[in-house]
This record gives sequence, structure tokens and C-alpha cells, in this order.
Amino acid sequence: MKAYVFPGQGAQFVGMGKDLYEKFPLAKELFEKANEILGFRITDLMFNGTDEDLRQTKVTQPAIFLHSVILSKTLGDLFKPEMVAGHSLGEFSALVANQTLSFEDGLILVSKRAMAMQKACELNPSTMAAILGLDDSIAEEICKSITEEIVVPANYNSPGQLVISGSLKGIEIACEKLKAAGAKRALPLKVGGAFHSPLMESARIELAAAIQATKFNTPICPIYQNVNAQKVTNPEIIKENLNAQLTSPVRWTQIMQNMIADGATTFIEVGPGTVLQGLVKKVKPDIEAFSA
Repeated sequence: MKAYVFPGQGAQFVGMGKDLYEKFPLAKELFEKANEILGFRITDLMFNGTDEDLRQTKVTQPAIFLHSVILSKTLGDLFKPEMVAGHSLGEFSALVANQTLSFEDGLILVSKRAMAMQKACELNPSTMAAILGLDDSIAEEICKSITEEIVVPANYNSPGQLVISGSLKGIEIACEKLKAAGAKRALPLKVGGAFHSPLMESARIELAAAIQATKFNTPICPIYQNVNAQKVTNPEIIKENLNAQLTSPVRWTQIMQNMIADGATTFIEVGPGTVLQGLVKKVKPDIEAFSA
């Protein structure tokens, strides 16, 4: 079975999507529609902007979403997903790919998500850090033991690769403790804030209202969702899980394991970068994985 996976923030690059715009009339039409919906020419920033332009959350998130979704649409009849999943922001791309959301609604939600997260980051200066070479359960215990600050597991990316999220002080304390407990590395990340942590609650509430007001259709194939790694086809449950996503960890390791257990033999990454192919190979080294 073919599993299509969609990347999240961090995969952006200058020039992304330009080849699609120039080669496919459908892609050009969708990119221009996106410029209208967003109220600014995101294509100018994607194709010819600077790294700094693309690092702004309000640009990054719609840019990655557009690259992924428009790429999937240009595949035409070749695009026949039997299961989908998306890492963090990528979950919205996956929901357009399996037809739960329309292109327009998906883009509007992603834009609102980006704005709400930006605001939450400004309210609470916070960050994230990658923890390598430590058992997840040890990292969880250490995060739990830090009660004076907020620090939580945010992304379970692959066995031995966890990202934690929290207040600036919380991350600093956790990195020291995790290194002392045997982590090979504890690397603070260049991100705007503590995504997938309780510090995103104000953004979650803001986005929940927009999600509630959006039409969710019955998908053409299951999505394995971030918050519980389970496969879902019921639009109401998809909505509930999406509501919880901003303050819950991304259970990516478990998603990969569950997709493989359910018969996935090939993983196709749709969008910028190759990060997700690398992560699935850490779960099952001999699995077939490539870019769309």
C-alpha cells in the first residue's frame, strides 16, 4: 500500500514551487488563487524571496502547505492515496490530499493557524530543542520532573529522536538534565516558540473557532493523526483531533509504525525536503521511501 506523507515547518526553501508554477497551468491557477485568498503575493516570496522572508511563520506555513498540495494536484491520476499523514502543519496538507478539506478552506485554516501561533509566540517567549540518542521514556520522566517551568515532549520523530518544547528557562534546564542522563546531543532549535505545548493554548482556542466553522467532508482514505497516531475517517473525529493538535505532541514514530502495521509498503513524501523519508527509514530501514 502507498502511504503519502506531508512535511511540516522547516522544509521551506527559496524557489519552492516555482517549477510547478512554470510547468503546469493548474499549478499556476492555484498559486494565483492563493495570492488572492491570502491578500499578498506569497508566490513572490516563495520563488524569489530571501530565507528570512520564508522564516516568518505567516509565510512559512502557507508556503509549505501550497507546495505540498499543489504538487499532489499536479500528479493527476497518479495520485491515489490509500493512507495519508502529515507532520504538524503537514496534517492540513494531508487533509486536502484526502479530500476532507477543500483547497481554499485548507489554506484559510493554515493562514489562521500561522497568525494565531505567531501571536502566541509573542505572548510567551519560548522555544524547542532536539534531543538525540535518549530513550523516549527517560526524556518524558525528566520533562515531568521539571515543575517550576513548562517543558514537554513535542515531537516523537523517530526512535531516539525527540523534540521538546517549553519556556526558555524550561528548555535550558531540560537540556542540561537530559545530557546528564545520557543524551548524545541536546540542540536548541531556531524556532519562534514552543509549538505543541501548553504555551500554544491561546492559539489553539483561536484556531478551534475557525476549525469548527469549516466544512469537513468524508475522506477518500484514512488519515493517521498527530495527536493519537490512529487512523481516522470520521470527519467529526478528525475535527476534534485537529483541535487538540497545537497543544499536543506529534506522535510521528507511532504513526509510521501504525501505517507499516496496516500494510504500508511505500512512503511517498509530498512537498519540500526529504526529512520524512529519513524518519521512516529509522523505523524500518528497508522500507521504500521517495519524493513525489
